[in-house]
Amino acid sequence: MLENYFPVLLFIIVGLVMGVAPMLLGGLAAPHRPNSAKLSPYECGFEAFEDARMKFDVRYYLVAILFILFDLEIAFLFPWAVVLKEIGLFGFIAMVVFLAILVVGFIYEWKKGALEWE
Repeated sequence: MLENYFPVLLFIIVGLVMGVAPMLLGGLAAPHRPNSAKLSPYECGFEAFEDARMKFDVRYYLVAILFILFDLEIAFLFPWAVVLKEIGLFGFIAMVVFLAILVVGFIYEWKKGALEWE
């Protein structure tokens, strides 16, 4: 009965070796030249351990939200393209309307200057 579990055990062992071996080899073979710039934390263009009351530029969040908003259409375009023959003309028109709404939103954001970095 235990011989039935041998392939599972072998798979786990090979997976662990394939995951741990590159980290060990990289740690042993990589040059170790740390400096203050490499060791400093970096997040959103400012030092992470400064005064909590400092002014923070919200453009980082705006760009991230706009990226998610306009990149999300790809999540709908791939499945739509796969089943386009099955959904027919109705599905095509629905996607055209969806993309038109996105284009209108993109033009609105462009005209408002949300995509310009000063």
